[in-house]
Amino acid sequence: MTATDHAISLTRIAAQAASDKLGNDLVAFDVSEPLAITDVFLIVSAGNERQVGAIVDAVEEALLAHGEKPARREGHGENRWVLLDFIDLVVHVMHSEERAVYTLERLWRDCPRIDLGDLAEAMPGAPRADS
Repeated sequence: MTATDHAISLTRIAAQAASDKLGNDLVAFDVSEPLAITDVFLIVSAGNERQVGAIVDAVEEALLAHGEKPARREGHGENRWVLLDFIDLVVHVMHSEERAVYTLERLWRDCPRIDLGDLAEAMPGAPRADS
């Protein structure tokens, strides 16, 4: 089983919105094989809590414009790690420090990556997803 075209389309919309708010080190994994609850995990880093909040708001707005509303939103109070669950897509917007600690990429490294093109390139000084 692979991620649906719908999930991949949502992922690219969310990734563009995150990138527009200077989210960095974007990576998306097709987790449809090991997980029955979603198709894609999108992981985005931000340098501070305000930026985490801005990215979360931008992703929500972009997907809402395409008729998608999150089923769940967790972690928004502290803006260190916010999870947006759109059923087919789960977006993790993480403060760079949390991302370095939890290393979600290592957990899902056996899953296929979804090509995000230029959006996946880290900004200067950002941690690399594969490090």
